[in-house]
Amino acid sequence: MLPILVACLALAALAAGYVFYSRYLAAVLFRLRSDEPVPALEFQDGVDHVPTPRGVLWGHHFSSIAGAAPILGPAMAIVWGWLPALIWIVVGVIFMGAAHDFGALVLSVRHGGQTVGNLAERYISPRARVLFLLVIFFLIWLVGAVFAFAIAGLFTKFPASILPVNLEILVAVCLGVWGYKWKRALLWPSLAVLMGLYLVIFGSASGSIPVPQEGSLLLSLDFWLVGLMIYAFIASSLPVWVLLQPRDLINSHQLVVGLVALYLGFFLAAPEFHAPLVGEISNLPAVFPLLFVTIACGAISGFHGLVSSGTTSKQLACMTDARPIGYGAMLVEASLAILATMAVACGLWGGADHTHAFDFLSATIHSNAVEGRLPLPQVGQALMAFVHGAAGFLQSLGIPMAVGQTVIAVLVISFAATSLDTALRIQRLVLAELGAVYRVRALSNRWLAGALAAGSVLLLIYADYEQGAKSLWPVFGATNQVLAGFTLAICALYLRSMGRRSWAFGVPAVIVMAITFTAMAVQIARDFRAEKWLVTSVGAAVAVLATFIALESALAWRRAPKARERA
Repeated sequence: MLPILVACLALAALAAGYVFYSRYLAAVLFRLRSDEPVPALEFQDGVDHVPTPRGVLWGHHFSSIAGAAPILGPAMAIVWGWLPALIWIVVGVIFMGAAHDFGALVLSVRHGGQTVGNLAERYISPRARVLFLLVIFFLIWLVGAVFAFAIAGLFTKFPASILPVNLEILVAVCLGVWGYKWKRALLWPSLAVLMGLYLVIFGSASGSIPVPQEGSLLLSLDFWLVGLMIYAFIASSLPVWVLLQPRDLINSHQLVVGLVALYLGFFLAAPEFHAPLVGEISNLPAVFPLLFVTIACGAISGFHGLVSSGTTSKQLACMTDARPIGYGAMLVEASLAILATMAVACGLWGGADHTHAFDFLSATIHSNAVEGRLPLPQVGQALMAFVHGAAGFLQSLGIPMAVGQTVIAVLVISFAATSLDTALRIQRLVLAELGAVYRVRALSNRWLAGALAAGSVLLLIYADYEQGAKSLWPVFGATNQVLAGFTLAICALYLRSMGRRSWAFGVPAVIVMAITFTAMAVQIARDFRAEKWLVTSVGAAVAVLATFIALESALAWRRAPKARERA
């Protein structure tokens, strides 16, 4: 019963964080008002600036930030033990991650929907804007490659997921037309689509609907890697109402149903921990500082600030919606990260031998250590452990293992695909901003910028093809966290300029940056010794950019005396 008690305590802490801490941030520090002007109404254009009902926007925002990362990070970090992972997820999300997402959203809305890159120019320095944009470019570059590997790997391992996921995309376009062009409500149609999706999943998993067989082009990793970049290019260039909003609404329903079912199955199964309290596996990288960059999106993620300021701020219809969307969605993501930790720490692999998901990862780590490679699982291996472990929880509800695996695979792929095309949309905007800085007018064309964003990710994918994104994950985590630290610093500088207490963002900014700079140094040295020149170069470039931004931030703090209190 210990895992159930631990999970309940963790979820209760998240609920308390929303009730008390988010209310403090909203009412005392940011002083949100429902009558504040918002960019979605001021600059409505039908492409990026579209005022959106709170429920629909919550679904888009959550689906965009969740992706595969809150599953991948804990599934990989469980090798250090379940206790360090859970402590970092719970404490990190309440005081850092959710506050970060909320703050980035509020600041962007109050500055005309500007991204955190532009906010860096305003609150740090003009030089910081370009440096910030370059860090963002590297982060999105890595996000695209990591998530593409994750999706492609799951398609090839679970072919029954191919039809449901792609059918959902086509139906979502129809929903977008229904809601935006015909001005009809989306809630009930999206729920009907969800029910149809589950029927297709059951048919594919049970064999009633044919699935691709071995040797089919649809089970080729290369087919999906290239196809996903073509899809992301098109999806990221379309108006948000065509695909982004309706598909994300369906995905948010998927997650709510999936989380409820998985937690119910977890409680009914009453499993025991199979992973250790604290990792005892030899040859592992040090828990400090690498745990804190391995688990990123479940605790705090710079990518979320890009979503908040890049897409969500341009769709927010009422300022007070920022609290449930910015802070609340991040807490729900943390509940997914907690579940991912439990699925790998307690979940069965499936089959008659009662193998545990953690045993699979342990064997992978041992094999990597013996062969002299970084003793962490690949992205695909970590996802496989989660899918099998979570399907074991669903099995306690009477759902067959094959169907459960397909349900979980579709869930993970759907969120990863959402993050993928949201990332490419943000990258398109970043390229446009860089084009404005360096007077390259062609980059303002969304189709050209989208093609460059997708093409650059494809090049990175094949540069790290043999590693399956395992080499990229620590670099992604470090880049992600350093961007989160700087976004927290911008929020602190904003509050300081308003004459309000800034400790709620200033202290987390210092903690996150200190940990992340240490992790970057450790990882760059490790990659250099292993002669991984690509990731060493990317990590070193990000470290140099981050160092300059940190210096600029310190100078900005010194030259920005606290303003007199404003109403």
